[in-house]
Amino acid sequence: MQLNRLNDNPILKPTANWWEIQATFNPGAIIFQGKVVLLYRAIGGDGLSRFGLAKSVDGFTFERFEDPIFEAELTNQYERLGVEDPRIVQIEDTYYITYTAASVYEAITYRQQKFAPSLNHPAPWRVRPSLITTKDFQTFERKGIILDVDTKDVTLFPEKINGRFALLHRIYPHMYLTFSTDLKNWQDEQILVDPKEGFWDSERVGAGAPPIKTEKGWLLFYHGVDKQHIYRLGVLLLDLNDPTKVLYQGPEPILEPVETYEKEGLTPNVVFTCGAVELNDQYYVYYGGADKVIGSAVIGKEEILSNLP
Repeated sequence: MQLNRLNDNPILKPTANWWEIQATFNPGAIIFQGKVVLLYRAIGGDGLSRFGLAKSVDGFTFERFEDPIFEAELTNQYERLGVEDPRIVQIEDTYYITYTAASVYEAITYRQQKFAPSLNHPAPWRVRPSLITTKDFQTFERKGIILDVDTKDVTLFPEKINGRFALLHRIYPHMYLTFSTDLKNWQDEQILVDPKEGFWDSERVGAGAPPIKTEKGWLLFYHGVDKQHIYRLGVLLLDLNDPTKVLYQGPEPILEPVETYEKEGLTPNVVFTCGAVELNDQYYVYYGGADKVIGSAVIGKEEILSNLP
């Protein structure tokens, strides 16, 4: 199985708008009122990340807005370096958007703490998973931090499972799964996926787009990183009623950095997804290329499901 890039890639690039002049990447995606909505991360001239909004009827030609749609609160200590990597799910009539609130610890106080290795900045990052909700993608209600721990790649499942919210996240280097009835108190946390030594996801693994419900199970486009710090995308299949059971993990990546816009940017050799939608019997996977631009790649629904157990 392989994702096929759109010929028009990259579909979104930085603009002259000051808040997205450096990068536009890692979009969450959802179908809203018959259109594909991308809530994408943008980096401006001040180096901070905000969220922009773009809409499309066909899935690849997008109308974008001149101003950001959501940004950090200036008085919020956890967001002083911006908001990053939104992931969107719809549960009943509400859209739940998880994102990373970015800041750093006081360097002296926390100098002995262990942090995930970073290619560019071995800084004492403080990354808290946060939540906002919306019903119209115009106004957003802040729910605050939902896990008081340094973790990234956070996404909810698009429905409750056995009466509980299910949440994927990554405490380096593992992908975790945990459950809650109120989005505040979490139970039954466990490691769902480990890095695999000698494979394309040997250094770290994390959720990508939110899980997609299929007749075979929860389909998850996830990312893995190898020891050379190359980001690729792969496929997981989880049991519908018990997502702690991994039914399938693809042995090979389905997308890896090949094109110039995936190999050269703010972070080289990266394809990284936060959102995928089903449209016209295809899965459109939207991804950040080299932390700089947004690309899209597709695969037929029947093609991918026929290759799953």
